Amino acid sequence: MKGVGPKILKLLNDLGIYTFAQIAAWTPAQIAWIEGKLDFKGRVTRENWVDQAKTLSGQA
Repeated sequence: MKGVGPKILKLLNDLGIYTFAQIAAWTPAQIAWIEGKLDFKGRVTRENWVDQAKTLSGQA
């Protein structure tokens, strides 16, 4: 996914996030929680992680 490199991938994995399907299902509350945990205010929305994940998981 655009915007998710090795460092962010490890941080997501440490939080129990391993699949595009998990990201594709994030609610606004979950996005806010993730952004807080990763200290990336607005990044998930700005880089359209949920939409990218939906496409990559075949949910688009």
